[in-house]
This record gives sequence, C-alpha cells and structure tokens, in this order.
Amino acid sequence: MDADARSEAIKRKAHELGFLACGVARAGFLEEEAPRLEQWLRQGRHGSMGYMERHFDLRLDPTKLVPGARSVVSLAFNYHTPPQQQDPEAPRLSTYAYGRDYHKVLKQRLKPLMAFMVEAFGGVELRAFVDSAPVLEKAWAERAGLGWRGKHSNVIRQGTGSWFFLCELITDLELAPDAPATDHCGTCRRCIDACPTEAITPYGVDGARCISHLTIELKEAIPQEFTGKLAGWAFGCDICQAVCPWNRFATPHAEPQFTPRPEVMALTRDEWHGLTEVVFDRLFEGSAVKRTKYSGLRRNLEFLRRSAD
Repeated sequence: MDADARSEAIKRKAHELGFLACGVARAGFLEEEAPRLEQWLRQGRHGSMGYMERHFDLRLDPTKLVPGARSVVSLAFNYHTPPQQQDPEAPRLSTYAYGRDYHKVLKQRLKPLMAFMVEAFGGVELRAFVDSAPVLEKAWAERAGLGWRGKHSNVIRQGTGSWFFLCELITDLELAPDAPATDHCGTCRRCIDACPTEAITPYGVDGARCISHLTIELKEAIPQEFTGKLAGWAFGCDICQAVCPWNRFATPHAEPQFTPRPEVMALTRDEWHGLTEVVFDRLFEGSAVKRTKYSGLRRNLEFLRRSAD
C-alpha cells in the first residue's frame, strides 16, 4: 500500500469501530502553537494546572514522544447526550460525565484500531493518547481536518458540532495527510457572551476563570469573586457548547458506556447537597466525576449553596 491507501484503510477501520471522524496530519514541530502556548502560560491562563508548564517541548513535538514519528492520526468520538437531570434545581453535571470515564472507554476503542494497523502494515511504532499526556490534541485535530477551533477553543466539526472527545495515535508510519480545517465561526460570539465568568476571549480561554477549571482542576477554595457566577454547575460546564449554533446538528451518541446513570440523573437538589462519601463512591464508580474526589465535589456544592443564600 502507498501512503494514501494506508490512510484510507485506517479511516475505514476507525469508522467501523464507531469513531465519528478520523484524519491524519504530518508529525512535526508545531511552530505556530509554540508562541501561543508560551504566551498563554506566561499570562497565567492555565490557572492551577501546573502540569501545563511541564514538558513544553513534548507538547509541541510528537517525535519526542514517538522517535521517528511521521504521522499523527487524530480521532473524534461522539459523546453528545441531551441533558437528562430530572430536577431542574439540582446542581448541574457536565454531560460528558454522565456515564463511564471517557479515558477508559476510548482506550478500549483504540486497541482494535492499533491491532489492525500492526496487522495490516507490519512492525510499526505506535502510541495512543487519550487526553492524559502532553499532546496538543486540538491543534492536531485541526491540522488533520477534523474541525476548527472555535472562539470557545473547542474543536467544531462542520455539520456535527463539538460534542466529541479527541484522541490520537502517533506513529512512524508514512500516511497521507489531510487538509487542515477552516474556520466557520464568522462574527458569532454567543459562547463569549454566554460565559458567566467571562472566561472566554475570541479563540482562547482563561483557565483560571473557567467553571470547568474551578469545579474540577482547582484544589483550593473557589475564589469569592465567583459567588453567584457558577450557574449551578457542580462538575464541569457545558454552557459554551450548549449555545453554539453548530451544535444544532449534533446527534446522540451510540456508546452504551456513556449511557447516563439513572440514579445520578434522578438526584434531587436536596439529595445532591446531602451526598455522603459512601454514596458518592457508589454512584460515581468508574466515572470522570471521581477526578474531583468527594472533597472537591463537596466544596463545589457548598459554594453553590452559599451563593444561593
């Protein structure tokens, strides 16, 4: 097979395995991203995410993660689930966390694709990444033609929207690259105007002000300046995606492991605020919500309650 045929074979297999989209970019140093990342870090927009300052070179050069890398295969996996929490006054949970932790699900999905590549193309160097390593996944998705980075910084796919996870396969296999995606945000600024904490600037996010950062990544107390501004979110935030016009094209996912847990969806406001650690461990076993731990979720819930008083 030549590079074009190999790329097409990988894309066909990815679609068979349930991936929403698959594209290829040529591996190499991300020259345009380097100054953006450096400025973002220098301005402190990574908030308390100190890990973003580490492995700067690795984030920009995939050949440092896979020696001899020639291609980055970028994949998207749909997780769109219409909001299903039953009590409209209950603290809100980001829809990506309704079911099983996506890191675990996507790693399972990538294994047969990797096995296919090894079987079809021989002994290739190959590593998979699911939002847990120093890889600038949005930059690679954009380069691979999966979509463009919207003004809220999430990747948007024309005719699909942005409710999808990203993951990558970095390989030394020579593959035909796809054309980068083009921007279709136009003059729209709905995500910017809708953000309660004013975290979004055109094509950038101040992580220190982002509700997802405040409720998940931040380990200290939530600053008082955000009192009354979390819009009821106890874990994560979907506002910028919910208001994006492109998401009117989104369709529900077909992944059983992302099915919302009925017990979680049925929690009332009082039950959320009365949640014990034992119940937390049972309800959110294998869930992304475990990232914030019980202590973090309790802090968020108490902050929301004080804000409402």
